[in-house]
Amino acid sequence: MTEAELKTVIFQLLKQIAPDTEPSTLQSGDNIRDTLGIDSFDALQFLVALDEKLGIEIPEQDYGKTGTLEQLVAYVQSKMS
Repeated sequence: MTEAELKTVIFQLLKQIAPDTEPSTLQSGDNIRDTLGIDSFDALQFLVALDEKLGIEIPEQDYGKTGTLEQLVAYVQSKMS
């Protein structure tokens, strides 16, 4: 999966979890929760949905490695390779 394809999946899942946000406006260094104004529950739902959609496991101790769009993309790519 390319970075662009992965970002598309991320944006779609974020939009499902927080429909009143505009995930496509996220820049690489933006903190996802802060920029979109989503709470910790929605953030957790998003990570669970990402787990299910991509078939990867994101353990709780790794949640801090997924704060920005750039970190999340790099983390997921490392899990998929």
